[in-house]
Amino acid sequence: MKAVEFHLPQDVDKSFIVFRETGDFFPAPWHYHTHFEFVLVNKSTGKRMVGDHIGCFDEDDLVFMGSRLPHVWVNDPIYLNKQARHQADAHVIHFTSDFLGNEFMNIPEIEGFKKVLKLADRGMELTGQTRQQINAIIRQMTHQNGLQRLSSLMLIFDIMSTTTEYNLLASPTFVQNFQYESSERFKRITGYIMDNFDKEISLSEIAAVGNMGVTAFCNFFKEQFRVTFVEYLTTVRIGHACKLLSEKDRNVIEVAYECGFNNLANFNRQFKKLKDMTPSHYRKTLNVQF
Repeated sequence: MKAVEFHLPQDVDKSFIVFRETGDFFPAPWHYHTHFEFVLVNKSTGKRMVGDHIGCFDEDDLVFMGSRLPHVWVNDPIYLNKQARHQADAHVIHFTSDFLGNEFMNIPEIEGFKKVLKLADRGMELTGQTRQQINAIIRQMTHQNGLQRLSSLMLIFDIMSTTTEYNLLASPTFVQNFQYESSERFKRITGYIMDNFDKEISLSEIAAVGNMGVTAFCNFFKEQFRVTFVEYLTTVRIGHACKLLSEKDRNVIEVAYECGFNNLANFNRQFKKLKDMTPSHYRKTLNVQF
């Protein structure tokens, strides 16, 4: 399933794109682009694929995605067959990292939001009060012009800079080119994880890679990723499992052990927790033509 690169149009009198997508179904294929993107679903249901994550969407679903992250929203058959009582409806925002000039992302006021942009490499499903607040702002933006619209986007940036109400979607292993402006310590740690995730990695072992004590390492890692080391390691393993399952030349037991899980029950439990389906179901889902 090859992703198509989209080159998005840009109005000469606007620094970023805000539009409303309506129709019998969402027409875009499996694709990626250089823009960051918010997708707010107003009406419609179906499945969305973001990187190697497959999930369901419904009304009020809100996802924020980074540059070049492949994605697609596939409506349920009732929409594809034009039998729904209402049209599919979504609000979309596109912007580039330099949409306000090359120096915009270097100003002190944007520092908190830069961390969000790094997380968006994996796609972020917004939840809770954060989703409600941002959805209300986005729905107003298509009726706004000039500074009002820009002010609304800045308000969204501000809300996201401090929120913890989100789920990361694509696994770390899917995102092949990390864009973190990280220290050598950070590169050593992530590199070690990627080279050894199929083995047992203790906290003391990985902390030593970063020349830190266990407590200092845990604090450092949580600050960088907003998840614990154990949670991150599990997502790396499950992401690699998704790749192996797509190749169809290994059974589920072989995949589990090749990804660092020491028993099948734990692998199935962790896979279902992250993907909301069993490994066998995930393999069947890959046969769907996106």
